[in-house]
Amino acid sequence: MARKPGRMYREIRGQAYTRREYMGGVPASRIITFDLGTINGDFPVVMTLKVKESCQIRHTALEAARIAANRTLTKGTNVANYHLRIRPYPHNVLREHKMATGAGADRVSGGMRAAFGKNVGTAARVQSGDVVMTIRVNPQAFSVAKQALWKASMKLPSPCYMEIEKGAELVS
Repeated sequence: MARKPGRMYREIRGQAYTRREYMGGVPASRIITFDLGTINGDFPVVMTLKVKESCQIRHTALEAARIAANRTLTKGTNVANYHLRIRPYPHNVLREHKMATGAGADRVSGGMRAAFGKNVGTAARVQSGDVVMTIRVNPQAFSVAKQALWKASMKLPSPCYMEIEKGAELVS
């Protein structure tokens, strides 16, 4: 896995690198599942987490956000009272110049100045206003879902905001 910090991959630069059939060995996505809780349940309150700025979200950050939200929801309510869905899929492959990692990276020789790089992970490209996570809950679990979305937003590289799409009259 990449040892470089996430801020190096946050900005969207250049064309998307997604054609996996032409690359050798892309690391598997860390996201285990995209749907949690009761998938077919009837929940009147729909809350979404949206990003404010365009950015790339690494697959490890999406998985961390999923774990944080799911842990908060399972501790605050039971599995039958919510449905959590991760919306973006990390298609974009991230590359790094492997010689530039570790100690002495500031003194890299100029021989491979514009190196193509090796595949180190994947990221999802999101634009401002895109939905990252959706939680459907019962009105009794509204405050728990709000806390879960807030904790998940702390794991993402862009500032986020919450929106209540349906059921606002049930909550207030």
